[in-house]
Amino acid sequence: MDAPVRKIIHVDMDAFFASVEQRDDPALRGLPVAVGSASPRGVVAAASYEARRFGVRSALPSVTALRRCPDLVFVRPRFEVYKAVSQQVHAIFAEFTDLIQPLSLDEAYLDVTDDRQGLGTAWLTAKAIRARILAETGLTASAGVSYNKFLAKLASDHRKPNGQFAVTPDMAADWIETLPVARFHGVGPVTARKMEALGIRTGGDLRACPLPFLQRHFGSAADWYHAIARGEDYRPVNPHRVRKSSGSETTFRENLVDDAAIEAGVRSMADDVWRWCARAQSFGRTVTVKVKYADFQQVTRSRTYADPVASEAALQAAARDLVRTVLPTIKGVRLVGVTVSSFPERAEESALPLFAA
Repeated sequence: MDAPVRKIIHVDMDAFFASVEQRDDPALRGLPVAVGSASPRGVVAAASYEARRFGVRSALPSVTALRRCPDLVFVRPRFEVYKAVSQQVHAIFAEFTDLIQPLSLDEAYLDVTDDRQGLGTAWLTAKAIRARILAETGLTASAGVSYNKFLAKLASDHRKPNGQFAVTPDMAADWIETLPVARFHGVGPVTARKMEALGIRTGGDLRACPLPFLQRHFGSAADWYHAIARGEDYRPVNPHRVRKSSGSETTFRENLVDDAAIEAGVRSMADDVWRWCARAQSFGRTVTVKVKYADFQQVTRSRTYADPVASEAALQAAARDLVRTVLPTIKGVRLVGVTVSSFPERAEESALPLFAA
């Protein structure tokens, strides 16, 4: 017999870090708020919806954010507070299902196929969860409801903030057809540009591409793109998913040849990665730096340590030392990235501060 259709909810807290700060400090309400540092090397960790209207977003350099929004108010992150709120939210989830897959401090997948609360539908379950979150934390959340994870995640973004949207099996194909491929989970900015260069701008365009064509242009990712264009995603909600690495990379507006500028870019990426490590309390032993040159040649340098890299300064130093092995360079550098891996066994158990109690 066919397996029952899954009922998946993707819950995403609205502008989580910034919303917590506005909740706790009434003077910040209604103002454009950025969580992070306003220093010249600072990066925005999160932005309120008031700030987003000016184009301020997470991972944006603070100097750029201030140019876009001169009235932007920076507040220092309080990860211990965000973690405590995340634990409150997780406790609410656990009343509705045991199948919870955290993605970060502010979002998770829930499989509610088993209607524990007897509410009748996944739609009503999502509404009940969001109402409980608001009542207990004073914060809003958005939710997407569908029969798989890919569509649920897409749907949660469709009515943000403080809304929910459902994608049913009978409407999925038509709905996907109209969406820009840049919105698809798993299609990053570089891939989206490549797809657009090939004339693939919407889900309908992607669905029209034969699999051999996608394999020729996108290699091992082709099967995934072929499937999601048809609304197919058979991945289960996995409460025990193990994260193997955490990384961040950036493409510069102009190719860099100055050693100090390249090192500053690597340090910024190391800071991005450290933010995840700090809030997840998950620390790896291997640090990898990626450098892509103007001619698209790419090199990586890695080092594995006997003990986990457990401080921001240590990660910055490791990344700096690795990038210096390819400096100086006469070729322009267009992209740098930093990744931490080799987490301890069952690292996701320590990473579950991303939503765990």
